[in-house]
Amino acid sequence: MPTSSRSSAAKPFVVKASPVHGKGLFATRKIPAGSRVIEYRGERIDWDEAQRRAGERGGPVNHTFFFSLHDGRVIDGGRRGNDARFINHACEPNCEAFEHEDGRVYIYALRPIERGEELNYNYALIYEGRHTPAIKRAFACRCGTPGCTGTYLAPNGRRKGKQ
Repeated sequence: MPTSSRSSAAKPFVVKASPVHGKGLFATRKIPAGSRVIEYRGERIDWDEAQRRAGERGGPVNHTFFFSLHDGRVIDGGRRGNDARFINHACEPNCEAFEHEDGRVYIYALRPIERGEELNYNYALIYEGRHTPAIKRAFACRCGTPGCTGTYLAPNGRRKGKQ
């Protein structure tokens, strides 16, 4: 289980423009592996409300401020959220999101993160429909890591040749 890090009152990151996408979080100091970096906060809503909000924005449900929880609800980081909503996706991430038994979600460092490095985790978004080229473009990844899959969708579990 990841550990908690409270060595300093100052945030170990700053929000600024990202070369990956929009804004990102960047380390302001070295962050040790296993450190808790930030809690993912926002309004907790049900899946139907998340779909409604995505539809208002021209959906599909690809609004990356949405964080799905084990109980079926969603944290909408765009409403009453914090800086965690600016953490971008990477196929080979330096952080991971971990949902605790109380339903709170924290971001932990997977490995030592150097000062100036952008924080990221693998979104592994679930999309139930066919992963068509258009859908893959809607969920395109620009992380630039050597193992980049080109999308931040989780594999849908379908094998080629099977419907």
